[in-house]
Amino acid sequence: MLIRDLEQGGEQASRQAAELLVRCFSHIPSGWHTLEEGLAEARESLGPDRVSRVALDENGDVVGWIGAVPCYQGHVWELHPLVVRPDRQRQGIGRALVADLERLARERGVDTIYVGTDDEDGRTNLSGVDLYPDVLSRAARIEDVGGHPFAFYRKCGFVVVGLIPDANGFGKPDILMAKRVESQGPQ
Repeated sequence: MLIRDLEQGGEQASRQAAELLVRCFSHIPSGWHTLEEGLAEARESLGPDRVSRVALDENGDVVGWIGAVPCYQGHVWELHPLVVRPDRQRQGIGRALVADLERLARERGVDTIYVGTDDEDGRTNLSGVDLYPDVLSRAARIEDVGGHPFAFYRKCGFVVVGLIPDANGFGKPDILMAKRVESQGPQ
C-alpha cells in the first residue's frame, strides 16, 4: 500500500475516491448520494491549505481516502473525510491513513485533530434518545451498539470531547472526538 496526495493520482484517483464516498455513505441522509456529489467533495478537498491523501493498492487503485480542513488559525485540523473500501476494511488502511495525517499535522505544527462522527443510523446508545439536559454525562457513557466509527477512532487514540444533540434531527447526534498530535503542553 502506498499513501500519497490525491491530486497526484489525477482524475482517476479523484473519481475512485468519490465513488468510495457514495458507496460507503449514501445510506445516511447527510452522506454523498450521487457521483457528482462525491466528485464535488473530491474537488473541494484539493483547495488551498487542505490535506487530501489516498491509500493505493498494488494496482494503483484507491482503497482509502482521508482529508483535513484547517481551522482555528491552523492549530486544529478537522479530519474530513475518512473512507476505506468495504472489502479492505479491518486491514489497517484506516489506521495507516490516520497515522499519515497525524505525521503531516505534526510537521506543520498542528496541535489537535478533531472529527465529527455522526450517528444517523442508530449505531450508538446515544441514538434515538433525548440527550438533554445532561449531555456530557451521556457522552461519558457512550457505547457502540452496531459498529459505529467512534470505536475505530478510540482505537486510534481519539477521545470524545463533546456531543451536538439532534445535529441530524431528533435523536441523531454528532459525536465530537479529538486527539492531540503535538506533545507540547503550555510553555
